Formats: sequence, structure tokens, C-alpha cells
Amino acid sequence: MSQFEDRFWLSRDGLKLHYRDYAGSDNRPPVICLHGLTRNARDFDGLAPQLAGDWRVICPDMRGRGDSGYAKDAETYNPVQYVQDLGELLTAEGITRFVSIGTSMGGLMTMLMGFTMPDRIAGTVFNDIGPDLEMAGLDRIKGYIGQGRNFATWMHAARALEESQGHAFPDWQVDQWLVMAKRVMVLSSNGRIVFDYDMKIAEPFQTIDFTHQPDFWPGLNALATKPMLVLRGGISDLFSPETFARMGKAGPQVECVTVPNVGHAPTLDEPEAVAAIKRLLAKIV
Repeated sequence: MSQFEDRFWLSRDGLKLHYRDYAGSDNRPPVICLHGLTRNARDFDGLAPQLAGDWRVICPDMRGRGDSGYAKDAETYNPVQYVQDLGELLTAEGITRFVSIGTSMGGLMTMLMGFTMPDRIAGTVFNDIGPDLEMAGLDRIKGYIGQGRNFATWMHAARALEESQGHAFPDWQVDQWLVMAKRVMVLSSNGRIVFDYDMKIAEPFQTIDFTHQPDFWPGLNALATKPMLVLRGGISDLFSPETFARMGKAGPQVECVTVPNVGHAPTLDEPEAVAAIKRLLAKIV
């Protein structure tokens, strides 16, 4: 029997969006897990079951990913729209306060919420993301997003992931690559294995001039009065040690933890990551 319930909500522009809802205590704010650019709710398969029961855990698929609807207008594939979509979910569920766990793009969404709804966020986890992004990581992402590759078997898919992302997970074995493949890909109607997102999410991303990045620091600082955990993959090419260290000075309740020998981004089922997240949740009242 599944540990979660598949549920849906509607965006303001009429898209049917999906989330996984893991049951937990009603006496605590729910934990909302926000995935990365090309990922989906399955990104938290390793973490969510370890928190569920004690905590209600909600893992949304952002528009264009997983079981959520694909947008007619590719320009709506942007973090501001994703935050608006999430706001509709919060309203539909009557959620007034929550803990945000954001991986990569999900962390950028959290910083945006620092501008618009800081009082609703009881605590934050930033997973390998900060207000300043490194060009090496951004260029790497630009190189693979939206390619639309497909594979005959799960083993072929896993080997392809290892070839393209092995630098970020040098210690992984084939079984771990198979797990990752099943998180980021899906069996299509024609029997081929494909990435589980709308290839059009690449269109607005490819046009961004990352040499002029918006200032996310005020959004982060607005959240730094609450418990905050900053995780960094020890060999990340997107999240620099300098930004990591600066975030650690943002507030009195910030903890910084490095996940060793992992790049962008930790999967959050590493022992160091799980222990740190549980320490953060123990501070939430």
C-alpha cells in the first residue's frame, strides 16, 4: 500500500496540477518539498517516507513535470509562475504555515516566497542553491535541458544518466543510477523511456542572461530569522563555497552542512542530509 495519496489542484490558468500527500501530524505545519528544474515529486522518494507520520509531507509536481499538466504557453515555465501555482495549492488546502525544502529551482522558489510570504514559512532547507549561481553549473544545465532523448530499457537510461551526471555522483553504483532513472524518467505510451517533463521548459531557460542575475539576497534574509538549513554538495558546480559561507551568516538559526563527494544536487537521502533535516524540524514550533 502506498504511503502517499495522489491529489490534484488547479492553477489560476486552468492547469490540473498533481501532488503527493504523505499523511502526518495535524499539530505541526506541513513540510512542502519543491523539486529542481527537470525533476518532479519523485525526487523526494528517499526523504519523504522518513519524515511522514511525524510530519505531513507534500511533494508537488510543478507545471510541465510528472503528473501535472503541460502549459500551452512555454513562457509560464518560470519560478514566479510556479510560486503562484503553489499559492493556489496552499489556498486550496488551507495551509497558512509550512516548512519549505527546496532543491535547486525549488530553493529559488523559496527565496521568492521570502519576498511575498515570509511569515507563512516556519523554516527552510536550501539544497545546493543560493542567491548567487555559478556559470559553470548553469552552462552545464543549458547543455542538457530539453534534449528529449529516449531509451529502450531502464538499464540504457541508467547508463545514459551515469554518462552525463557521473561527475556529480562519482561513488554511485548501477543500482543507484537505476533508482535515479526511475525518478526522472517514465515509460511512454510507445514503450520508450523518456524524461518526465515537457521539453518546452527549456525555452525560457535558454533565453535567460545569467550574467545579470536578480538579487535574491533580500528574499533569503527575510527567511533567516527562522530555522534554516543550507546543504551543499561538496563538489557542486552551481553553488559556490563562498555563497554557502555567506548564507551561513544570514541569521542566528542557520546551519550549514556539506554532503561530501556529491555534486549538484544531493538527493536528500544521504545520512548527513537526513540527519540535518531532522535537526531543523526539531526546531520548528
